[in-house]
Amino acid sequence: MADLTSNLAGIVSPNPFWLASAPPTNSGYQVQRAFEAGWGGAVWKTLGEPIINSTSRFAAVSFNGQRVAGFNNIELISDRPLDVNLREIEETKKRFPDRAIVASLMVEPKQEKWHEIVKKVEAVGVDGLELNFGCPHGMAERGMGAASGQVPALVESQTYWVKEVAQTPVIVKLTPNITDITATAEAAVLGGADAISLINTINSLASVDIHTWNTVPNVDGLGTHGGYCGPAVKPIALHMLGECARNDLVTVPISGIGGISNWQNVVEFMLMGSTTIQVCTAAMHHGFRIVEDMIDGLSNYLDDKGIDSVSELIGRSVPKYSDWGNVNLNHQIVARIQTDTCINCNKCQIACEDTAHQCISRYKEASGASYLAVNEEECVGCNLCSIVCPVEGAIEMVPIANGLPPLSWNDRQHAINTLQTSTYIGGK
Repeated sequence: MADLTSNLAGIVSPNPFWLASAPPTNSGYQVQRAFEAGWGGAVWKTLGEPIINSTSRFAAVSFNGQRVAGFNNIELISDRPLDVNLREIEETKKRFPDRAIVASLMVEPKQEKWHEIVKKVEAVGVDGLELNFGCPHGMAERGMGAASGQVPALVESQTYWVKEVAQTPVIVKLTPNITDITATAEAAVLGGADAISLINTINSLASVDIHTWNTVPNVDGLGTHGGYCGPAVKPIALHMLGECARNDLVTVPISGIGGISNWQNVVEFMLMGSTTIQVCTAAMHHGFRIVEDMIDGLSNYLDDKGIDSVSELIGRSVPKYSDWGNVNLNHQIVARIQTDTCINCNKCQIACEDTAHQCISRYKEASGASYLAVNEEECVGCNLCSIVCPVEGAIEMVPIANGLPPLSWNDRQHAINTLQTSTYIGGK
């Protein structure tokens, strides 16, 4: 069996499965239940000055019959007294000494405030600190959360203040509500961060009730933007993870967050550079026991691949993630419909005819039976037909040998510039 032990900047856990700082880690009772279920670590719900939370505060987006495809919340940080949280953290760490407990922290951007809370929290035996620079609502209006996380200089300075007194590893949690997340990732590194975590939730409004005209959620008829998470945000999280993982200036390990719902998602995040992963929505949807399937799935996957340690997965796909200008424009694939598995639903033909390149037609055999086929000379290999097809494997995307050498946009522009330069010099 492969070794699932994980080490994020010195924070060791028996597996890479952590609960994210969120409602599931609101109390010692919950975190202990999670550890009993098998979670390797937990980031305690964000600590700071206790606040007043609203009711209601959650909403979900369902799609095509799938419940909780996306999840929205307007909940803030812990509304429980700091001393109560600290007592429960200490008790939980004593009961589960091998599990990672990381304290999520958020205070005003003042040096003395950070020094004060760091010392209090580390005194009860946490394994690390996570600085919450991501909360997009409620706390941001107070100058904290995303209000700090959107300003690289504030990320750097506050990280530096924490590192002045911290005795445990410091993780900086980044907001996705920014044009370029690598700017704040680099700032965190400059401030001395030992690791970063991403993504926090995305600004969102879950929905509007078309009968009452109220937003969902709303508090006594008044709504506000909240933080979006769940399976729907996974592609955004993977992109931002990849951008940070391939950035030469982001030299620290990463804890990946965002829409992770099963062991396959975990593998994806680790291949794109995560050392550990953090889960919230899936646990809220299905309960803590989902980690059992995640652990089994990951273990079996590693064994099937002949991989001895989960750490060997980290970043293996990062070299395959690049800028559009580097992709081979001469690479060619075409769609081929497998008539023995095609159910003749016609979705591919409609999609191609109406919204793509009009290269799928219906033909008739001598017997009178009809079938769908692709005009490969017109097919541009866009993948749309295989995406809309309801039958797995009925449409294959097949590489075509066209005899052309690899050529990217950057290669092309370089060749053009070189030719223009040599022509200019020759002309002189």
